[in-house]
Amino acid sequence: MPSQADIIRDSVVEFSRLQDWMLSSKEHNDMDTYNMMYKRYLELKVILSASSVNFTKLDKINE
Repeated sequence: MPSQADIIRDSVVEFSRLQDWMLSSKEHNDMDTYNMMYKRYLELKVILSASSVNFTKLDKINE
């Protein structure tokens, strides 16, 4: 079973990667893909918030 530190680390890494992909899809006007990824973006924000991670400086999407 992963520790809380492992979950936080993995969530931060996934959050960062996902935002890069979201920004790229938005730049290429692929809003269907962007919207599909947006659900995971919100889930990761909840996980990070519940883990008391201050992700405001990590958040490139800011929605």
